[in-house]
Amino acid sequence: MATYNNGQVTTAMVVKEGIPRGSLQYLVKKGRIERASRGVYTLPGVWEDEFVVLQSRYKRGIYSLDTVLYLTDLTDRTPIRFNMAFPYGYNLTNPKSDGISCVGIRSSLYDIGITELVTPSGNIVRGYSVERTLCEILQAKNHTDIQIITEAFKRYTKRTEKNILLLSEFAKLLKVETKLCSYLEVLL
Repeated sequence: MATYNNGQVTTAMVVKEGIPRGSLQYLVKKGRIERASRGVYTLPGVWEDEFVVLQSRYKRGIYSLDTVLYLTDLTDRTPIRFNMAFPYGYNLTNPKSDGISCVGIRSSLYDIGITELVTPSGNIVRGYSVERTLCEILQAKNHTDIQIITEAFKRYTKRTEKNILLLSEFAKLLKVETKLCSYLEVLL
């Protein structure tokens, strides 16, 4: 299974396939796989994908902000810290101690715009959509650098798969319509 998943496998994947969890420990003892972190295993010699490791550890975490911009090629800057959103009220002590930049999201907004993103290693993780992320970086509370915002919007408007209608819907939902209009007027 790990061979077909870029050298990584999670406990959840194994259980979903009906394979006993104990098989993982057996394979670790035999040296066939290595334990990267709790619930994440790799083939020997395979670099662990930290995006997968963190999301396996914090299942309620959704990649957001600069991390999504990086994963969707809307910025060249590699994030210094991973950005993850959690439902409001989630205990952020452990994610913060792992160096994750965390934000709590109201439950009415938490599930909206979640999509699958591909990591540089080719694995799939959950993150917010490009359109939602573009609106979130416009919010003052997120303190996103103006150069990052400008570059992200330039790259987005050049894409053929952009969805301006969805972008506008997220702008209304996140209350950044005026800011969004000023960027789009210049770039479109």
